[in-house]
Amino acid sequence: MSAQNGMAPIIIKRKKVSGGGGHHGGAWKVAYADFVTAMMAFFLLMWLLNATTEKQRKGLADYFSPSIPLSRISGGGNGAFQGDSMFTEDIQPQSGTGASDINPMDAQKAQGETGVSDAEKAEEDSKFRAIEEQLQGRGGESMVSVEMSRHIITRVTDEGLIVELFETDGVSLFEAGGAEPTPLFRDLVRMVARVSASVTNDIAISGHIQSHPVVLAQNPVWEMSHARANVARTLLESGGMKSSRIHRITGHADRKLAVTNPMAVRNNRVEIILLRE
Repeated sequence: MSAQNGMAPIIIKRKKVSGGGGHHGGAWKVAYADFVTAMMAFFLLMWLLNATTEKQRKGLADYFSPSIPLSRISGGGNGAFQGDSMFTEDIQPQSGTGASDINPMDAQKAQGETGVSDAEKAEEDSKFRAIEEQLQGRGGESMVSVEMSRHIITRVTDEGLIVELFETDGVSLFEAGGAEPTPLFRDLVRMVARVSASVTNDIAISGHIQSHPVVLAQNPVWEMSHARANVARTLLESGGMKSSRIHRITGHADRKLAVTNPMAVRNNRVEIILLRE
């Protein structure tokens, strides 16, 4: 038909291309993507190691450690291959479970970082509870007045018994802007000294201060918090406590707040801690 009309025929040529284009193919992209992924995982691991604490890393390790007990019949032994048993004292799987003379079970060893057993800890907690009752005015012969009870709270922690003496709105424990104690604070600390005479635990004292305006040329929170903690030490010793029981005195400035508002007077406090033995 085209030839009859005097027009040249149109020829369509289809070319089939095979292969990946030689060295310009896409196989290298897969290898490069694997490399980039591995490097990203490596640097993420480095960042996590730097951003976490030793306690957090230990918790992660404990989470991923196997918790399935190993069977004694599955270990190597004195069989045909003369292997050593994995349950011997010298060759033990670190991730396995079970007790031995070297690695006793929890029930066969002392508990906690200080080596205190559960029974000893319970006995010490009982002594702390008795002191708490006296300090909170729940004893039969309470030495705590109504006014004093408004400025003292106690709590038992892993560190020990914390006795917190704090200020309230309108009632201060120290003269404004200084470390001169008020009569109320003197009475509180001396009462703590009398009550804590029933135990021999060491004492730690921490001073805390409310935040001051940042426009101050010299922020006194560090010096003042330490000075107030030291005043508490002096009052404890004058109340009959042996100076050898004082373990440490710390000024925390305004770094550990008791309430959300950093400038609240509730943050002005002194903590007297009966440390666990």
